[in-house]
Amino acid sequence: MMRPSLNDLAAFAAVANHQSFRRAADIMGVSRSALSHAIMGLEAKLDVRLFNRTTRSVSLTQAGARLLARLDPVLQDLDQALDTLSQERGAPSGSLRINANKSGARILLTDVVPRFLDLYPDVELDLVSEGRLVDIVEQGFDAGVRLLEAVPKDMVAVKFGGDVRFIAVAAPSYLEGRATPHTPDDLDAHCCIRQRLPSGKRYRWEFSKRGAEVAIDVPGNLTLDDNDLLVQAAVDGRGIAYVPDHFARPFLKSGQLRTVLDEWCPTTPGLALYYPSSRHMPSPLRAFINLLREVDRSQ
Repeated sequence: MMRPSLNDLAAFAAVANHQSFRRAADIMGVSRSALSHAIMGLEAKLDVRLFNRTTRSVSLTQAGARLLARLDPVLQDLDQALDTLSQERGAPSGSLRINANKSGARILLTDVVPRFLDLYPDVELDLVSEGRLVDIVEQGFDAGVRLLEAVPKDMVAVKFGGDVRFIAVAAPSYLEGRATPHTPDDLDAHCCIRQRLPSGKRYRWEFSKRGAEVAIDVPGNLTLDDNDLLVQAAVDGRGIAYVPDHFARPFLKSGQLRTVLDEWCPTTPGLALYYPSSRHMPSPLRAFINLLREVDRSQ
């Protein structure tokens, strides 16, 4: 039996852990065809089939599952050994993949990423911004960024950026001649700019006041899926939007927007960077978290 290379084994582990040639190829930065050829070459060297493949799915054979169970700890030990060497050099290196929502990505790009890249030029940072909540382990990310309340319970969370307040806003031109809403029920008489969540569901506006909490599927003839677009539609007089306050702040200062239902819009816990507690923390992620905490304390 020919001894496989480390690259072959790493390719096998990537496909096995993600159960997808496409995802593994994206993470490894190679083409799907190249990865497929590497796996076929590995199976030929070992003279055993490692995966069951169909046009829609890929799964491990019994032999593949046994190999992965023995191989994963070895690769993790290797990563840790290389990471220790990087720490001894005094400068983290390698890659760091973070999945973030748009709000989180914006804050990181403004306050943290520029300093991080200046301090650690040997780290390649891959910041993916998307609205849907993904399984960061399955998708090959080192960490994720979401609202603290949306962080999975089995993850370690590092809060940053302060609290967040969702506010209801509208243009003066829209409010002129209309009764200003004073309770969430008053929104029934208004045109609201609704939001479509990445899951496909429409967001129910959530309000609270002195312990009373309500969630409303507001009326309206326009639905959007991006906070910047919601704010722009409100500025254009299309109705009332409900967005995180930092998206609307410039337009509130300029007078292009006004708030309504202020007493029903409390502050909630903000964003958090999160990562799996069960895995060894690579040095780029450790450095990023340390800098994140430092920046957050200074603000």
